[in-house]
Amino acid sequence: MLPSLASAALPALRLLDPERAHGVALRALSWGLVPPTRCPDHPALAVDCLGHRFANPIGLAAGFDKNAAAGPALLRLGFGFVETGSVTPRPQSGNPRPRVFRLTQDLGIINRLGFNNLGLAIYTRNLAKLSPRRIPLGANLGINKQGADPVRDYKALVEAVRALVDYAVINVSSPNTPGLRDLQTEAQLRSILQAVATIDSRPPILVKLAPDLSPDGLAAVVETCIEQGVAGLILGNTTLSRPAALKSVNATEAGGLSGLPLQKLATTMLARAYLLARGRLVLIGTGGIFSGGDVLTKIQAGASLVQLYTSFAFQGPALIPRLKAELLVALRDARLATLAESIGTRAAELAEQI
Repeated sequence: MLPSLASAALPALRLLDPERAHGVALRALSWGLVPPTRCPDHPALAVDCLGHRFANPIGLAAGFDKNAAAGPALLRLGFGFVETGSVTPRPQSGNPRPRVFRLTQDLGIINRLGFNNLGLAIYTRNLAKLSPRRIPLGANLGINKQGADPVRDYKALVEAVRALVDYAVINVSSPNTPGLRDLQTEAQLRSILQAVATIDSRPPILVKLAPDLSPDGLAAVVETCIEQGVAGLILGNTTLSRPAALKSVNATEAGGLSGLPLQKLATTMLARAYLLARGRLVLIGTGGIFSGGDVLTKIQAGASLVQLYTSFAFQGPALIPRLKAELLVALRDARLATLAESIGTRAAELAEQI
């Protein structure tokens, strides 16, 4: 299935329940029905950070391939990097269905999946099949709903994946695991990061934050992460807020909201984190990226890299080359030779947009 044909199949997939459609897409990828891209990236899109060279800044966010089952195909679709997971130490089924809802009119998704995954043993077995690889690979790590010990579990998760990935993410921001977001408090997060810091030969560690943090809460998290040697932040996860302008019938469903309605909130938080970090953390921006201009705005807000989820779910593999082409045009229009020149250039402005 060529990327254009894969995108042409999207209307049929949208007739299915969103979670079932997602499963069909993963199987198509794992069966090799979507061929790899063979077009090299323009040198202007390259980014050097986290100890790696990224051929382009556009990555796939966690949540799409929770068990790293479709990893080989995803690594060849033209992304600059791919993040798999979230994985928990033990398998868990997540919350009752239905638990994923399209907001088609708003270009958004609400999910309350609850870290459904097959567990660490299967996840690491799948990760082991992804070497050698041409692009950086990340692991997004979470904790089980029941029987969790965050300090113990995050340390064990990092130890399990450290030799298999290029970076690891401490996810303390999913809204669908009770108490998880409480781990963003200064004392709780410090305890987790201190335990992770004792691991030898660990990959760069990032922390994924909720876009709903207060300004004071964000400032405390940024300083804690810097103090504990964290390499970077992902800003941000889904939001529990609901913009008043939402039109879709599913807009009142419980869960985390992603996609275009999250764009302004997530970009504002990203810019504020950039101003707080002052170059001491690598930032990855996510939330509402549907165009090359959106990518550039995230980078101007302070991101070195960006991640997609909802737009990829809506538009399929054809989205990736289009975003890269549009990003090159946006760079040219801004009279910039490389992405690096634009990092944080509008942070002060974008930090005040809400």
